[in-house]
Amino acid sequence: MASSPVPASENRRRDKRPPSKAANSGDVTSERIFPDQEEEEGYGAVLGEDRRTLERRLRLKVDLRLCTIAGVLCSLNLLDSGVISSASVTSMPTDLNLTGNRFSVSIFIFTVSSIAFQLPSTLAVRTFGPRLWFSFITFCFGIVTMCTAFIQTWQQMIALRVLLGMAMSGIYPGLTYLISTWYPRSEQQTRFAFLQTGEVVILATGGIVNFGLNQLNGKGGIAGWRYMFLVQGLISMVIGLVTYFWMVDFPEEAHRSFWFLTPAEQELAVARINADRKDVQPDPFSWGKVFVHARDPKVYGFACMFFLLNLVSTALSYFLPIILQTGMGFDENRSILLSAPPYYYAVVPVLLSSVLGDRYRLRGPVIAFNCITLVVGFCMLGFADQVAVRYVGTFLATGAYVSNWAALSAYQANNIAGQWKRAFTAAAVTAMNGAGGIAGSFIVRSQEAPHYLTAVWISIGSHILIIGVVAAFSAYFYLANRRVAAGKTVIEGVEGFRYTY
Repeated sequence: MASSPVPASENRRRDKRPPSKAANSGDVTSERIFPDQEEEEGYGAVLGEDRRTLERRLRLKVDLRLCTIAGVLCSLNLLDSGVISSASVTSMPTDLNLTGNRFSVSIFIFTVSSIAFQLPSTLAVRTFGPRLWFSFITFCFGIVTMCTAFIQTWQQMIALRVLLGMAMSGIYPGLTYLISTWYPRSEQQTRFAFLQTGEVVILATGGIVNFGLNQLNGKGGIAGWRYMFLVQGLISMVIGLVTYFWMVDFPEEAHRSFWFLTPAEQELAVARINADRKDVQPDPFSWGKVFVHARDPKVYGFACMFFLLNLVSTALSYFLPIILQTGMGFDENRSILLSAPPYYYAVVPVLLSSVLGDRYRLRGPVIAFNCITLVVGFCMLGFADQVAVRYVGTFLATGAYVSNWAALSAYQANNIAGQWKRAFTAAAVTAMNGAGGIAGSFIVRSQEAPHYLTAVWISIGSHILIIGVVAAFSAYFYLANRRVAAGKTVIEGVEGFRYTY
């Protein structure tokens, strides 16, 4: 992954780049510059003093600072699905008169609101800086969640779900974008796996916490489901405040982060990315430079795969307690408790598949394997009669779709270049991910209990389609790489860039 040292005479002929500035961030603007000469000479010097040790130390620092808080922040979205799904088997539907399809509408409207604000919220990460923007929207998420504990009607719930979607809209695409700017492509899937691991562990633990909070039902005249929203809201507000100090800035602005990298480590971080794909410095912002990437058909292919993936993830994450209660016959408390273990299990396949994917630079085969595993899991869930077999099916399905979140995130991030294209693609795929959530909120039909065959067949079909899209992309990427090797084309406008499949 390292670039070769460049002769000093060549370096002296290069012009220096202007200093990077953060627009409207409210922080002191950066005076640090990263000219080509400093990048190449610094990286060459590193080669002479145990580069692997220094890179390992740098990766550890970035992992501990960025991947930890990213996992916590992304878990808020899943925690919301966990709280509302746990609350759905309590007195909440009766208290708020959530009859008919009103519960599905509350999920649907949250997703619509999130989709509408994803692109501007992702671009705001660049405009205001990750520390300020992520802390702001996380604090807002906490306030809205806390307020949900005090609503009295389903109309009030719908209104707050709209605000919640606005607050959450930039977290997942923004963090996907930020992580992709910090790591070379060969390290990204493992980092997305760290993010997913944090998400699912916190989600699973949240399910157990929700069980405990539901035991407070009636204490102080407050329903158990209200305690769930109240506690999550307060915790999220605290996390929002911590985020400002824990979150890191982009690599070229890393010195603005609190207690983070030394100047030499920052220069190494920048050099690593430039050696991989030469897109550390963003061009000056304009909407034209963002929307020009809508012409790239790859973006739509990636977006379609996220749509197909989230059909399943929404159905399982929001409705798993309902499936356990009405489909498998468990009572209210056991349904909440038993929804947690599949997410703990998911840590194993997501980390294992991601480490192997990065080690051998495999993306398509990992995605296809996860899809096949999910199909097997849904066959067990939908067509078996034994409760134990069906419950094991939820483990396989949950582990597979969580693993594919990391795999698909790396697949799209590995095969594009340029800061604004990364931001646009992250927003586009997350928007379609949300659209899949809209569809997924309607495929689990209560009248089809206990086997929910519509959800089962749609989930199986969606992942067969993902395998087809990956196969088409892999063939295209293979042929494009051969044309680059023959000197016939340049991919993504970057000399030496190769697709990863």
